[in-house]
Amino acid sequence: MEKLFGTNGVRGIFAEDFNLEFIHDLVLSVATNFKQGKILVGHDGRNSSHIIEKVVSSALNFSGLDCFLAGLIPTPCLEFATKKLGYDGGIMITASHNPPEYNGIKVVASDGVEISRDDEKKIENIFFEKNWSTLSQIASTQNEKNAVDAYINGIKSHLDVSRIKDRRFRVSLDLGNGVQAITAIRLCKELDCDVHLINEKIDGSFPGRGSEPTPENLNSLSELVKSTNSDLGIAFDGDGDRSIFCDNDGEILTGDSSAILLCNYLLKKNPNSKVVTCLNSSTIIEKLASEINAIVIRTKVGSVEVSRKMVDENALIGFEENGGFMFGNHNQVRDGAMTLALMLDLLSDSQSTFAENIKNLPQSFTTKTKINCTKDESHLIIEHLLSEFPDSDTTDGIKIVIDEKNWVMVRPSGTEPIIRIYAESDSQKNLDDLLSMFLEKIKSDLVR
Repeated sequence: MEKLFGTNGVRGIFAEDFNLEFIHDLVLSVATNFKQGKILVGHDGRNSSHIIEKVVSSALNFSGLDCFLAGLIPTPCLEFATKKLGYDGGIMITASHNPPEYNGIKVVASDGVEISRDDEKKIENIFFEKNWSTLSQIASTQNEKNAVDAYINGIKSHLDVSRIKDRRFRVSLDLGNGVQAITAIRLCKELDCDVHLINEKIDGSFPGRGSEPTPENLNSLSELVKSTNSDLGIAFDGDGDRSIFCDNDGEILTGDSSAILLCNYLLKKNPNSKVVTCLNSSTIIEKLASEINAIVIRTKVGSVEVSRKMVDENALIGFEENGGFMFGNHNQVRDGAMTLALMLDLLSDSQSTFAENIKNLPQSFTTKTKINCTKDESHLIIEHLLSEFPDSDTTDGIKIVIDEKNWVMVRPSGTEPIIRIYAESDSQKNLDDLLSMFLEKIKSDLVR
């Protein structure tokens, strides 16, 4: 059967493959799978989101489901409010970190977590068979005004608020013209932080530095941290569920580094807990877990894979190498503002600076890159690598383990026409050599 859902929701270029007719039929399929109830709908700041919102609400109403509009909010806010405020499901209109011309839909279950892969398949089956429910009573659309308050209060409930306030942290925020501007600024101010901002204006064209925070486009955040003598900096993606940190020295951290630091902090407070992470994140987490009696569970790449496994395993923590961090006691989803709050809690409980805390962790050398290619080309690349490395893990793309400290993973993106390459090694030189070797193999496949 043809697929609609990628690694994280359904996405496409607005008015092309992601047009109004497609969106209408997709939401009818989602509504048929929900069957009944009231659905919370939110959207990011993309230029097409307000148009899509109208189609979503109309299709839900036509299917007999009441629609409640939360408006412009981050994805984790929509997810938390779906659970906290008692909705039967949620729909978030966003394409996350994709370029401005894209938009998409993420479907959230009543537990505040994105629907399972099984539910995605059910929706796809309904869509292609056009087997939509038709109910005699047309439902209504109303506004939901309590989503942001519920979200902010939910985050603060997990913190030592008075201890954080006492420290009067200086925090630099790179909002990336995205929707965490709605919540992260307010959260910091309610924690008595001295806040410094860049790219704070919500703008669907993402003029500041693009919608995805990467080490290459966060120089302005690094300079802001240094010029304001901030205790930390943080950058969010377009829909606010991922976060990349900058330490007090202006160094941009990998998602793995900040996640390992938070894992170390939270697991020591909660012994015998479980951590769920993807195949492409650093092996340092296993080393850390073995020292503090925690259990690590690996999944395919994708927040849905991690989130749903967290629910099944009642895990305390989930994380991805791309800056997606999940705190199970709050909600089993990526959450940029919750992650920021946890880092402030950690720093308020430490006598060391952010940079000093990072230096005390086991050292890891990781990298990632991407190459434009078609789906057929990506399958060919993986086939050739598997023929050369037949003992590799093919759970998700291909992961080639050289030894316990050196590995490379290659997988097609589920959201873009690219192939992603991840690697980890025991030194920067070995990492550079490892990546160069595999890039040469992959590029030679593409020119055949």
